[in-house]
This record gives sequence, C-alpha cells and structure tokens, in this order.
Amino acid sequence: MTTEEIMQALQKMGSEQTKKTFLRHGAREPFFGVKVGDMKTIVKSVKKDHALSLSLYETGNSDAMYLAGLIADEKKISKADLQRWAEQATWYMISEYTVAWVAAESPHGWELALEWIESDQESVASAGWATLSSWCTIRPDNELDLEHLKKLLDRVAANVKQAPNRVRYTMNGFVTACGISVFPLHDYAMKIAEKIGEVYVDMGGTSCQVPLASSYISNAKEKGKLGHKKKIARC
Repeated sequence: MTTEEIMQALQKMGSEQTKKTFLRHGAREPFFGVKVGDMKTIVKSVKKDHALSLSLYETGNSDAMYLAGLIADEKKISKADLQRWAEQATWYMISEYTVAWVAAESPHGWELALEWIESDQESVASAGWATLSSWCTIRPDNELDLEHLKKLLDRVAANVKQAPNRVRYTMNGFVTACGISVFPLHDYAMKIAEKIGEVYVDMGGTSCQVPLASSYISNAKEKGKLGHKKKIARC
C-alpha cells in the first residue's frame, strides 16, 4: 500500500465519536479518529515497512503517525529519525507510546532516552521517561545498567512533584516499570514509590487516573509477576 492509499483507508475508518474522545485526551488536528483495533487491520497487510512508516509520520496526521509506529522497523530506523519523531510528536499518544515504543525496541533507546529526559520540551522529556520504562520491560536484567537506573529512580523522587505535567506521569510509570520488571531493583523502586506517593497529573477533565506506583508494584508481587518481561514494547 502507498501512503496515499493508507491515508484514504484511515479516513474511511475514522469516526466523529472517536475523534471527540481523542480531542478530550489532547489530540491535535489533523486526524480522522481511528480506533487502534481498526488500524491494526492495515498493519496485518503492510507488516513492517521502514520507508512507509517514515512517510506516514511526515504527514503530521495523528492517526497516520500512530500507524507509522506500528509498522516501523526498529532495526532500520535511525537515531536521527527517532529524534525527529520525538520533536514532531503532536500529543502524548504519539510521544509516550509511538515514539517511546519504537525507540525502546531500537538499538538507540537507552542513549536517546537519557538525552530526551534532559529536554526543556515537555513532550520530548516525557518520551524519554516512557522510553526508559519500555526499555526496562523488554530488556533482560543482565543487559540493564542497574546503577544508572537507581540514580534515575533517585532523580524521580527528588523532582517528580515539580516536573511538567506529562513528565510527572511518565516518571511515575518509570518507577512502576522498575519495580515490576527489573527484579534486582524491586525493593529499591518500591521505596521510591512509597516516598513519592500519589502523583498529581492534570488528565484534561477525562476519567483517566494516575496509577499509584506502590499499589501496582505490590499487586504484581502478589500475582507472582515480578521480573516479567515483554517480548516487544509495542502493543
């Protein structure tokens, strides 16, 4: 399928109700309002396509940008491509999911995440913390820099309450990811989670809630899921 053909297909899949829902969550025009489940019918046909993913992202259409992440080839995408994606992300579904997932699966994830969390641009910084979370959930513990991760947990404890809105959300998610998916850091992450307690994030008047990290980590422990790793970040 070509970029034009996919854009036409996305337009047909869009609905005003889904568009209204996405707008409440912070989506920005242009986009059609396509449900992710419907979008995945295109993914089954296209599979991974590096050039097509770059072309779709460049349209600036939120639906196309999200789809770009689903078909991106993590082995071919460059650091420059991912940097451009992070800077051009239009809302958190793109920066914290599309960009973060592909970055974490790529060889550039750790390096980029550490660069992005230093950014003054809220969406880029939140993408960085989200990338770190995904990095921890898909990489074996013996491939992780545990000492650096501990320092990052300390950084969250010291700064989360003063961080920008979406950065607070992804910092909280990072603590949760470390506490559940990085077995050697479970106890340390749990202490950090208990220290930061409830993290307030403005969810734009939606019914979405910010997960309490300590509760999520405890629940995972009770269910015997500590140290669980996912095969891929994308879902």
